[in-house]
Amino acid sequence: MMIYDLFLYFMDLPRWHFFAFFSVGYLCYYFWEVVKRPILAVSEGPFKQFLLKNVPTLEMKFWPTFWCVESRAQTVFASILRSQIIPRIDYRREVLTLKDGGEVALDWMEDGCEQDAPLILILPGLTGESQAEYIKCLVMAANLIGVRTVVFNNRGLGGVSLKTPRLYCAANCEDLSEVVNHVKKLNPTVNLGATGISMGGLILGNYLALHSDEACRLITAAKIISVPWDVHKGTASIEKPYLNSMLGRHLANSLCATVSKYDMFQDGKVDMTKVLQSKTIKEFDANFTSKQFGFKDVDSYYQAATLHNKLHRIKVPLLCLSAADDPFQPLDAIPIKAAEKSSHVAIVVTARGGHIGFLEGWWPSSKDQYMGRLFSQFFAAALFDTTKEFEKTAQSMMIGVECGASKSD
Repeated sequence: MMIYDLFLYFMDLPRWHFFAFFSVGYLCYYFWEVVKRPILAVSEGPFKQFLLKNVPTLEMKFWPTFWCVESRAQTVFASILRSQIIPRIDYRREVLTLKDGGEVALDWMEDGCEQDAPLILILPGLTGESQAEYIKCLVMAANLIGVRTVVFNNRGLGGVSLKTPRLYCAANCEDLSEVVNHVKKLNPTVNLGATGISMGGLILGNYLALHSDEACRLITAAKIISVPWDVHKGTASIEKPYLNSMLGRHLANSLCATVSKYDMFQDGKVDMTKVLQSKTIKEFDANFTSKQFGFKDVDSYYQAATLHNKLHRIKVPLLCLSAADDPFQPLDAIPIKAAEKSSHVAIVVTARGGHIGFLEGWWPSSKDQYMGRLFSQFFAAALFDTTKEFEKTAQSMMIGVECGASKSD
């Protein structure tokens, strides 16, 4: 009865009184529940000291865009706004032929950078490519600090047609290994960084874990953003009604549209009629991806792709950015405790941000976004290592990794 009386009281107020009460209430909510300093999960030691010294954004509160704090809103509006304010980038395209005859596109952005400037390899998300708004955000952030970038467009994406009846998956690192070796061969004397976003983060993370010695030899530092750490929980989260499932269905439709363009999949290995009827990402992976890559079923594929239990295998210094409200990944799936014991993997968790969102400011700009700022600060310190500070940090971390491995043995 009290709640009903309170409702009637507010209804009887003049409109400006009601607006004032609402504004004060929302301000209190925003300052107390939304604006928070991010969690930094990494063990005490050289890497944590390096990050706190060189990445000032880590110790600042994240101020999500005032009118856009909800996770799905951050996810959707980030894409819409960036697509409006970030222009198309004129890359230099290289088509790389892989060992099996397949082709991928490498899009290089080097304008305004020194010829021997450091380089960052960027892996887009599930259906993303080099003109995706979140990719351009990172490319521009790198360009502003004089770092060259090269975007790895997976098979069948970025305008390159398939030459073989094979796409890509989160558990397979063969294509990435070829690309990393190729890029490093072209740039043998420069520091190479790598960044993966969403599923690109899964591919990169699995490469760092499963090809740890090769990765340590070729890559100086790495970063992953909005990665679905536990793929089982991630797909379950994106299928929750109603808003989450709408995002998932949009991605499933994009995947179906990609494979529908090619007759080479009509070879009987998969039931294309069933594939094209997939309404969720998991259905698509069950009908197509898991079968194409030889997994027993979709759960076996997800078990192989998942990353949250592989941190101990990674040797390359790795900074990760996740949001606690990411609709593609619940908070309890982020391996915060594992990172707190890791000398070489650091996870930053913001209270808000959605999936590849991280919008901040009253009206987000193209030149200063949280995701890009964290990205550029980390790589500027790690790749422009004139004082050899990061090299010494990495060497100290490797001693910790080897000691940890010998203890586990």
